[in-house]
Amino acid sequence: MKQGIHPESYRLVAFKDMSNDDVFITKSTAEAKENITVDGVEYPLIKLEISRTSHPFYTGKTKLIDTAGRIDKFKNKYKKFDKKEKKAE
Repeated sequence: MKQGIHPESYRLVAFKDMSNDDVFITKSTAEAKENITVDGVEYPLIKLEISRTSHPFYTGKTKLIDTAGRIDKFKNKYKKFDKKEKKAE
């Protein structure tokens, strides 16, 4: 390995999955603006939108969220390119 290219400032950091409030602690060099207390110890806090405890690949649970009919909007927008409809005309 090359010398002097790896960070020296590894420390324990708490990562919090905001979708399910799961917190895990690992070493990191990531900068944090907030702190959290876990089991009486204060750690820098990094907030995550998704982690291994909420990602469908790892949980095996699939969530289909159709906000404001996004799927219907997509189908209507691209309906004119449907090969089956062109043959019917």
